[in-house]
Amino acid sequence: MDTFAAAVTLFLIIDPLGNIPIFLNILSRVDPARRRLVLVRELLIALALMLLFLFMGPSILRTLDLSREAMSIGGGLVLMIIAIRMIFPSRGGVMGDDESDDEPLIVPLAMPLIAGPSVLATLVLLAETGPGRRVDWLIALGAAWLLSAVILMLSQQFYNVLGSRGLKAIERLMGMILISISVQMLLNGFESYF
Repeated sequence: MDTFAAAVTLFLIIDPLGNIPIFLNILSRVDPARRRLVLVRELLIALALMLLFLFMGPSILRTLDLSREAMSIGGGLVLMIIAIRMIFPSRGGVMGDDESDDEPLIVPLAMPLIAGPSVLATLVLLAETGPGRRVDWLIALGAAWLLSAVILMLSQQFYNVLGSRGLKAIERLMGMILISISVQMLLNGFESYF
C-alpha cells in the first residue's frame, strides 16, 4: 500500500463527515464558549492514541503472538463491519441514548469516534507489514488526521451546507469504498497465509 492509499484508507475509516451529526449532538451539551477547545483537545488525544498504536503496533503484535495474516484478516473483517454499518446504519445511532450533560473526555469523541478500533488495527497492520516505512505511515496518518480535524472543526458549516441527507449519502458512498478496501485486506491476508 502506498502513502496516498494509506492516507485515504485512514480518512475513510475515521469518517469525519459521517461523525458530524454525532459530534454536533454531543458538543451541544457543552458550554458554547468551550466547544472549540474541547474539540481540539479530543482531536489531539485521538492523534496521540493513533501515534502510540502506529509506533508500538509491532510490539503489541509480538506480545500477543499475532501474525501479520491474522491482523490483516481481522482488520479486513472489522473494516467490513464498519463499512456495512456506514451503508446500513442502525436506528439507535452509534452512541445510543446517552444524555449526559458532562463535558466529554476521551470517550466518545477521541475514542471510539476518531481513534476507533478499526483505525488502531489498521495502524498496527501498516506498522507491521511495512516496518521500514514508518515515515510514510506517519505522513499518511498526519494527512488523514489533519483533513478530519478541519472537517470536524467546520462541522456546523458542513451540516448547514449538506444537511442530514447529504451527510448520509456521503457516508454511504464512503462505506462502499471502505468495503472494497476491506475485501482487499482480506484477500491479502488469505494470500499471504496460503
